[in-house]
Amino acid sequence: MKKKIDWSKYGILAALIALIVFFSIVTDSFLTSVNIMNVLRQVAIIGMCSVGMTFVILTGGIDLSVGSVIGVSAVTAATLMGGGTHPVLACLAALVIGFVVGLINGALINELDMFPMIATLGMMTALRGVAYLVSGGKPVYGIPKSFLFLGQGYISYFPVPVIIMIIVFILGFIILNKTVFGRTVYGTGGNQEASRLSGVSVKKVKYQIYAIEGILAAAAGIILVSRVNSGQPAAGQSYEMDIITACVLGGVSINGGEGKITGVIVGVLIMGVLTNGMILLNVNEFWQWVVKGAVLILAVALDKISQKYKAKVKTV
Repeated sequence: MKKKIDWSKYGILAALIALIVFFSIVTDSFLTSVNIMNVLRQVAIIGMCSVGMTFVILTGGIDLSVGSVIGVSAVTAATLMGGGTHPVLACLAALVIGFVVGLINGALINELDMFPMIATLGMMTALRGVAYLVSGGKPVYGIPKSFLFLGQGYISYFPVPVIIMIIVFILGFIILNKTVFGRTVYGTGGNQEASRLSGVSVKKVKYQIYAIEGILAAAAGIILVSRVNSGQPAAGQSYEMDIITACVLGGVSINGGEGKITGVIVGVLIMGVLTNGMILLNVNEFWQWVVKGAVLILAVALDKISQKYKAKVKTV
């Protein structure tokens, strides 16, 4: 008997192709090699963080602090380098900050039983204030020229940030699909109590996934410093919405336990193509916010509808 194809799995890919075709028709500059590389470079930051966010959402959590971690890491690394600290040490300091913030988020959620949204929302606000305090509310300059290769350089025809994003995606795929830890992440999101009874330390898993997200956000902040040649206190602002939208668009269920890195890759590309296309069409920035917000609402609505349908089918 011929196996029936589940076309719903290809809906997100069809949406990406439709966007590419649309913007290719309405603007002459979209489907060019230069612009394609621009899109990939622009999504590198969101793409890296979306891998960590995938881990978080798969466990049934959320991390709204990711954009602020990018900002704090960026100004910290830039301030240290501007003061004469070796770039490697400055980057390590920024990564440690991301790691510690992730652990704090994990502690708030695990030990104080806070809702992930509330815990990370508070962290988001506090860290944005820290970013402005560290930088004095002004951009931080004095970045060594050698450091700019990380954000502006090329290896062959590919921008370095794009290569780093691809490596992060590959590692995320391997961890989620080929390791015991990946299975515990899915299990924790699917049924925490069952995972706990089977011997999984749910608290430990949550500490780990928030730490992973913190480190990836800090790494994204470091790359952003190199890309713009300064540490901006507003760096990463509102990025959390693009990151979360990319994950949900890519099929990661907000209820946890369901989703794949391959789908998130497509979700990230959709966000990049959509943003780039609207910029090329000179769409007002405020309308861009409206469109992105509508896309997030639509993605969550479709996820909820899908979950209800699956639950209904199981009961039949």
